[in-house]
Amino acid sequence: MYKMKTHSGAKKRFKKLKSGLIKATRPFRRKLLIKKSEKRKRHLRSALYINPSDMGRIGRLFPYAA
Repeated sequence: MYKMKTHSGAKKRFKKLKSGLIKATRPFRRKLLIKKSEKRKRHLRSALYINPSDMGRIGRLFPYAA
């Protein structure tokens, strides 16, 4: 059986933590920042942890990532 390749898009967006959680950056942080309030932009800085119901789907994209 061949090794599964890591999805290169997922490699740039997600990171697996030692605890098993998957960390991601929040969306809506790159464009049109002038119209967003300071409070909204500040909250977008915080990390996003993937919901356990989506873990299997996202985890399959990079099975060998640490």
